[in-house]
Amino acid sequence: MTERVEALVIGGGPAGLMAAEALIGAGIPVLLAERMPTVGRKLLMAGKSGLNLTKAEPADAFRAAFAGHGDSLAAPLAAFGPEEVQAWAKGLGQDLFTGSTGRVFPVAMKASPLLRAWLARLTDGGLDGGLDGGPDGGLVIRTRWRWTGFEDESWGGVDNGEGHRIHKFETPDGPRRLGARVTVLAFGGASWSRLGSDGAWAAHLPGTAPFAPSNCGVTLEWSDRMADHMGAPVKAIALQAGDAVSRGEIVIARTGLEGGGLYPLIPALRQGAALRLDLFPDLTAEALSARLARRRRGESLVNRLRRSLGLEGTRRALAMEFGRPLPDDPGPLLKALPVPLTGLAPLDAAISTAGGLRFDRLDADLMLRDRPGVFAAGEMLDWDAPTGGYLLTASLATGRHAGRAAARRLSGG
Repeated sequence: MTERVEALVIGGGPAGLMAAEALIGAGIPVLLAERMPTVGRKLLMAGKSGLNLTKAEPADAFRAAFAGHGDSLAAPLAAFGPEEVQAWAKGLGQDLFTGSTGRVFPVAMKASPLLRAWLARLTDGGLDGGLDGGPDGGLVIRTRWRWTGFEDESWGGVDNGEGHRIHKFETPDGPRRLGARVTVLAFGGASWSRLGSDGAWAAHLPGTAPFAPSNCGVTLEWSDRMADHMGAPVKAIALQAGDAVSRGEIVIARTGLEGGGLYPLIPALRQGAALRLDLFPDLTAEALSARLARRRRGESLVNRLRRSLGLEGTRRALAMEFGRPLPDDPGPLLKALPVPLTGLAPLDAAISTAGGLRFDRLDADLMLRDRPGVFAAGEMLDWDAPTGGYLLTASLATGRHAGRAAARRLSGG
């Protein structure tokens, strides 16, 4: 037996929930299938660090953060950018504030109140639906449903008799088949598999760019001298890889370096750029050399670094680790300290991933060209963005874009 529905959303993250909202807003009941026991798990994890919803900045600057994919995301972001995200969150009863860098957060500094309000609105939706469904439709959520592909991979599972595309699932009650006239795929990327996104869907969708870690740490091998500094933050530095520069904080970890200061550099590091640290971003190399030249008789270089430059703690440890033996004038070296990376953090340790379903497989509505009626949204698409509100805003925007297009297709508009 094959159950049939009008609209199916697969994936209960921000993109999937927003696609469901767009369909329900058009008066279309939605069945949402989620492989995990609950929806919104990655959203709740993001809320542990404050839930950075978006970033208040001009549209051109916002799109420029998407590492060459801004044009592909232009239409979704134009319709649902930073201002619209803020209005949407306020509509869910969330008071917001904007930090000094433009990042926008809920005053509650967590995701659970927003998610509860969102699910309440979706399950009511003006359609008398609920988590268990309702006679008039609305949102139906089925958890522990893992998508295993189309009924027939070669032709996309289309039932030509009724125009439903047949999907296969593994469920707590065994294998199930489900047909939908329109489907929005919102599987996520390939990181944090314990929260629901493992990238396994790519085996069923040819034309997927290989996944790569993004917004992640870097790996390297430490000497025994660094043992006492594990877990310590490194502040007041700049980082550079190729043309990319960051002034964020990093942390010394047993496997290498971690922290938000690295995230804007990951695209360049993936391309093979070298990582360098500027331990004195507010001073020139000439200024450092001039200060170090004022030496006392018999004074060691280490003492000169401490007395003349105030180089102590983790910054001094990094200078000795990566610059040893230090030259008599280490000023230029301290401005571009080379970091001998062994690689990037593994996929599952990354906050997000690059790669995914290529945009040339999609039309302007984010519908798969070779599977009419099937749309895609969120991090499963081949785009890359740093943290800071960009990831979440683009996931919401593409989910809304795909959901509205799916609704138009059902209505013949």
